[in-house]
Amino acid sequence: MLATHPWTGSVSSQDALLRCIEACMECVQACTACADACLGEDMVAELVACIRKNSDCADICAATGSVLSRQTEPDAMTLRALLEACITACASCAAECEQHADMHEHCRVCADSCRRCEQACANLLATL
Repeated sequence: MLATHPWTGSVSSQDALLRCIEACMECVQACTACADACLGEDMVAELVACIRKNSDCADICAATGSVLSRQTEPDAMTLRALLEACITACASCAAECEQHADMHEHCRVCADSCRRCEQACANLLATL
């Protein structure tokens, strides 16, 4: 879709941009599904922090992916702030999910997705 946009050159690395958008959207799905899976676990009371971080991360990744998808007249300061927030949310969510990864496969999968998104956002941020 990005290749069809008439406004080109808003971000110096279109490959990094595309990878970041894709990673954000994948992370939205992983975090949403992980939060839901945590709610289904017998030990749900012990997963409250995980559910909260999943939900926050999903919302931040969704906003980041949406804003990055808009190519017309982007504001570099806004992009940087969103990418930094996404990096922070993904790192926090991944760290929480990693604590539960041995017991819950959904947490392992979510942590991996968060780490990929964290890296993709850092890579894109480096190009701005």
